[in-house]
Amino acid sequence: MLLDNINSTKDLRELPQKELPALASEVRKEIIDVVSKTGGHLASSLGVVDLAIALHYAFETPKDRIVWDVGHQAYAHKILTGRRAQFATLRQHGGLSGFPKRDESPCDHFDVGHASTSISAALGMIAARDIKGEDFRVIAVIGDGSISAGLAFEGLNQAGHLKKNLIVVLNDNEMSISQNVGALSSYLSRLMAGQFYTKLRIETKHFLQGIPRVGESMLNFAKKAEGSVKGLVTPGMLFEELGFQYVGPIDGHNIDHLLDTFKNIKNLEWPVLLHVITKKGKGCEFAECNPSQYHGTPPFDPETGKVAAQKRSQSIFSYTEVFGQTMLRLAEDNDKIIAVTAAMSEGTGLDKFAEKYPGRFFDVGIAEPHGVIFACGLAVEGLHPVAAIYSTFTQRAYDQIVHDLCLQNLPVTLALDRAGLVGEDGPTHHGVFDLAYLRHVPNMVVMAPKDENELQHMIKTGVEYQGPSAVRYPRGKGFGVAMDQELKGLELGKAEQLCDGNDVVIVAIGNMVHPSLDASKRLAAEGISAAVVNARFVKPLDDEMVLRMARKTGRVVTVEEHALFGGFGSAVLECLDAGRLSGVKTLRIGLPDKYIEHGPQKALRQKYGLDADGIYASVKEFVEKSRLKVVATVAPFKAKDA
Repeated sequence: MLLDNINSTKDLRELPQKELPALASEVRKEIIDVVSKTGGHLASSLGVVDLAIALHYAFETPKDRIVWDVGHQAYAHKILTGRRAQFATLRQHGGLSGFPKRDESPCDHFDVGHASTSISAALGMIAARDIKGEDFRVIAVIGDGSISAGLAFEGLNQAGHLKKNLIVVLNDNEMSISQNVGALSSYLSRLMAGQFYTKLRIETKHFLQGIPRVGESMLNFAKKAEGSVKGLVTPGMLFEELGFQYVGPIDGHNIDHLLDTFKNIKNLEWPVLLHVITKKGKGCEFAECNPSQYHGTPPFDPETGKVAAQKRSQSIFSYTEVFGQTMLRLAEDNDKIIAVTAAMSEGTGLDKFAEKYPGRFFDVGIAEPHGVIFACGLAVEGLHPVAAIYSTFTQRAYDQIVHDLCLQNLPVTLALDRAGLVGEDGPTHHGVFDLAYLRHVPNMVVMAPKDENELQHMIKTGVEYQGPSAVRYPRGKGFGVAMDQELKGLELGKAEQLCDGNDVVIVAIGNMVHPSLDASKRLAAEGISAAVVNARFVKPLDDEMVLRMARKTGRVVTVEEHALFGGFGSAVLECLDAGRLSGVKTLRIGLPDKYIEHGPQKALRQKYGLDADGIYASVKEFVEKSRLKVVATVAPFKAKDA
C-alpha cells in the first residue's frame, strides 16, 4: 500500500503525481474502516480526500499553513500528517480528536470545532507573518455552509481590504452556490488563473491607467467586459467585488486539475478564492446516496452502511425527540409558536415540525447571532419563537441574547440541546457554560429538566412565559420515566423536594437529579440521611426552599453537569450568603476549570464524579469530614470540663 510509506507530508510529496489517485482510494478505505468502528463525520471527510492530498502535495506543509474550517473534513488531513497509526483511536477517550488540534500535530495550525473561523484565523496568521518578516503561505479551506455565516464575510471583507496573499478554498459539496461545472468551465477557470492571463490582466490595467483623460473610463469598461464574460461561466463576481480574484468552479476530485490550479495561484500576491466542487461521501455508495445521514454517524457496517439497531425499550425517548414532539403538540393549539434553528433541523428534532408547519419554521443556516435577532423580530410582532440551538453554538449569540433579547424583555424561548457533556466531539461541543452566561442576564428565566417528562412541561412553561427563557437539556436518551399525557406549565422559580433528610441536602439541577436520588439511597444505608431537591430553575432560584433545607441540615451539596465557575452551585452559594447562613457547610459537585476532553458521556461522567457512584462518594466524604471537625472542636472542651 502507498499509505504504508506516508508518515509525513514530505513523504507524500515524494510520490509520483500519477500515483495520487490510487493514494486517494487507500485514504478513503482507511476512513471508512475506522469510522465504521468509531463513528464520526464520514461523508464530509470522504468528499475532501482528493483536495487534502492536492493541498499537501502542492504546498510545503507544515511550513505553509492549511487552516480547516470546522474540522468535519479533516480526517484525510490527519492520516496524511503522521497520524495514521493513531487513526483507529479517532474520537475515543484518550485518542485522536475528531477535529484539528494544535497539540496533536505541527500540521494543525488552529483548533476548530465551530464553523466559519478559518478565513479570519488565516488572515491573522498572514498579518503576523508579515509583521515578523517570515515567509510562508496560508490556505483557508471553508465549506459552502460555513461561508454563508457573517463571520466568514467579515474575514473576506478585511482580506479584500488588506490585499494580503491569502488563498481561500471554497469546498462546495452541496451545489448550493452554483451548478455550473463542466469541461469548459473548468478549462476557463484554470486558464484565468494562469500566469499568462494574470500577467496580461496586470499589464492591461497599467496601460489603460496611463492613457490621459480616457484611460480610467476604458479600464472600467474593460472590467465590465471581463466580468460579463466570466459571469457567463462562473458565479464569482461577489468575491471579485470583495477584492478577491475568483477562480473556479473546478472539479475537486480531479487531482491533476487541482495541482495545476494551485501551481498557478500559489505565488499570487493578492487574495484568491478557489471554488471547488466536491461530492459528500465520494467513493462510498451509501454515503453518496444519503450524505446527511452519514454526516455524523454512529458505528456502522462498512459493507452496507447499516447502523446497529439500538437495544432499548420503545418507551425511552431521547430529549431531542421529546422536544420535537412537544413542539408539535403546542403548535397545534397555539399558532403564535414559531420554530427557529441554525442548520440543525434534524439534530434539534424540528424536522417533523418543518414538514407540518413549513410557514412557521425557519432554518437560518450557520448564523446563530442572526437567528436570535430574527427570533426577536418575530417576538416584537406578537409571536413566540422557540430557537432550538445546541448549547455550545448558542455561545456565539451571547451579545444578541444580552442586548436584543433580554434588554427588550421579549418572549423568546431558547431550547438548548446538547447541554452538558456531549461525548466524542469533545471540548468545542460540550455545552458546559450556558448556566454561567445566561443566569446573570436580567429578565432571563433558566430551567433544566430532571428527565424527559419534565422537559415537555418546561417547554410549555417557556412558551407561556411572556419574556425570555431558556431550557437546557442533555444529549441522548432520557431515563425511561412515564410521560404525562397533559402538558402543564410549572410555577416559575419553584423547586421540587423529592425526599427528606436531616444530615445533608443535595440540591441538583437537570440530569443530575436522578443520580443524586440513587446516591441518597446508598447514603441511607451508610447512616447518612440525605434530602434531595430538584431545583428545576437556576433563575429564579427557589431561595425559600434552599434556605429552609440549609437551616435544617447544616450541609448543602449542589450537583450540576456544568462548569463550577459561575454555574448553579455559585447561584446557591449566593443565596446562602444573601440569607446570612455563613455557618452552613457547602460542597459543589460539577466540572473543574478546564476544557473537558472528548470521550463517551458515561466515561466522562464517571471520571468527573457526575454519576451516582461519584455523587455518593463525594457526599459521604463531605459529611464524614464535617462530622469529624465538629467532634474535634467539641471533644477537647468536654475533656477539660471533666
